[in-house]
Amino acid sequence: MSILWEKSSAWRWLVRKTRDSKPFFFGFATVCAVVPGVVGYYVMQFTNSRNDQLEAQLRRDARPDTLLMGKVNKERLGEFLGELQRKEDTNDRYVAALKGETLTRNPYIRVQPVNPSQADK
Repeated sequence: MSILWEKSSAWRWLVRKTRDSKPFFFGFATVCAVVPGVVGYYVMQFTNSRNDQLEAQLRRDARPDTLLMGKVNKERLGEFLGELQRKEDTNDRYVAALKGETLTRNPYIRVQPVNPSQADK
């Protein structure tokens, strides 16, 4: 920063103005926050494509492992939401996660709860 201070008169002017004038400081801070936000918003809007043909092409050209992961994630989410709707006890999932395990199962068959004595091991 000392290089800027020594060489740039514009930088010295900016520092003096922000130090001496609160309205200028808040205006400058607002410009520094709002302008990048507005530019970023419009860049995202411009580059965001809601083209149905493009989405269909991307889905058609997807690799098999990507399709499989999408299917698995959809099934797991469906299972989880079904358990929430049925108000089932899902503590076994948390116990398994604490032990570093992942419960995989048929979505229609419920795993029996883990005994508290086994969870401590």
